[in-house]
Amino acid sequence: MAPLAPRLRRLAVTDLLGVEIPIAAGFLVRLIGLSRLDRERAGAGLLIPRCSSVHTFGMRFPLDLIFLDRDGQPLSIRSAVPPRRFAWDRRASAVLELPGTDL
Repeated sequence: MAPLAPRLRRLAVTDLLGVEIPIAAGFLVRLIGLSRLDRERAGAGLLIPRCSSVHTFGMRFPLDLIFLDRDGQPLSIRSAVPPRRFAWDRRASAVLELPGTDL
C-alpha cells in the first residue's frame, strides 16, 4: 500500500468505525480535498467539517460522498461521483469523502 499523501499526513484525524480519517480544517485543504491524488495516496478518505457541498474537479478517481448532520449521522449518500461534478445536501454540516469505485 502506498503511503498517505504528505498533505494529508499532517492533518488532525478522527476515528470513524475504527478507521482514522484526516480532518480538513484549513481553507486550502478544504478546497483541494483529495484532488490530484492517486487512489492509493488518498488513504481512507477525508472529513470536511462545516461543509454542505463538494466538487470533484481535479479528481483522478470517483468519490463516495456521505453528507452528515450536526451529530455525525448520515443524511444522504452519493456513490461513485465522477470527476468534474458538484454534489450537495443543503441540510449537511459535514461531508465524508471516500475513494469510490473505479471509472
